Amino acid sequence: MEKHLFLAGHTACYGCGEALGARLVVDAAGPNIITTDATGCLEVFSSRWPQSAWAVPFIHSLFENSAAVASGVESALKALGRQGEAKVIAQGGDGGTADIGLQCLSGMFERGHDILYVCYDNEAYMNTGVQRSGLTPYDSDTRTSPSGKVSWGNRYLKKDMPAIAAAHGIPYIATASVAYPKDVQAKVKKALSITGPKYLQVHVPCPLGWKSDPALTIKVAKLAVETGLYPIVEMENGVVTKVRKIPNPSKPVTEYLKLQGRFAHLFKKGGGEGEVKKIQQIADENIKKYGLLSEAAAKVAVEAEKE
Repeated sequence: MEKHLFLAGHTACYGCGEALGARLVVDAAGPNIITTDATGCLEVFSSRWPQSAWAVPFIHSLFENSAAVASGVESALKALGRQGEAKVIAQGGDGGTADIGLQCLSGMFERGHDILYVCYDNEAYMNTGVQRSGLTPYDSDTRTSPSGKVSWGNRYLKKDMPAIAAAHGIPYIATASVAYPKDVQAKVKKALSITGPKYLQVHVPCPLGWKSDPALTIKVAKLAVETGLYPIVEMENGVVTKVRKIPNPSKPVTEYLKLQGRFAHLFKKGGGEGEVKKIQQIADENIKKYGLLSEAAAKVAVEAEKE
């Protein structure tokens, strides 16, 4: 790519994973696309009037209807006989995707629109003050799930959006992380080569909301994968076809949690060890469910269980 299609000069925070994710997605998609984007951080920091960071057609939708607006764009292209001229990409954050926008997304899937939907998953409503969303991790401290004397933070498990998408029978679903740029871009290109609705969920750390060092964004993102807390998978027609293996025995979740202030209470309050064990169990269940360990690592894990 000689020229980026998501340009410098936007107003994202230092170390913003979402800005990196958006650049990876549009650069991989190429110039012949039309994008929609729900209200949220990405829209705010990239399109403050009279400037725009987008070098492709960009439509700001409401918080809840990025998928619906994209459906209209795709239908209009078909009606005009111009569907071969541009691909349509709908975008939203985790709140605009898994919560407030889920109804419109479900409709887009059900009607079979030829659209790639990209969820930039920074695990909370960051633009409005770091409130919990359906994709906020267990025990995370947010404005609406604060830790305190009687609370460990968010008490709900992260919503399984890939499984929800799969239940609609769509042809392609994938998760990715900004820690692996080539993987993100390969999945965008693959998705756009497939006719019908597609879903891509990209893990994008938010230093502000996660209370992490902006210089460690990629390290934090990679640890989410290496611990098993964020499985990287591909699904075609509802079947898991590919997973990113963890090359060595999975790293303990403490390595990931300790880099983020949103989990600091787990290491300060009495009883936190028990909560960390619960989060480790979540990671272990992901590893087992998707077979994330490489063969060599799996053998080590089996031997460890025998001891």
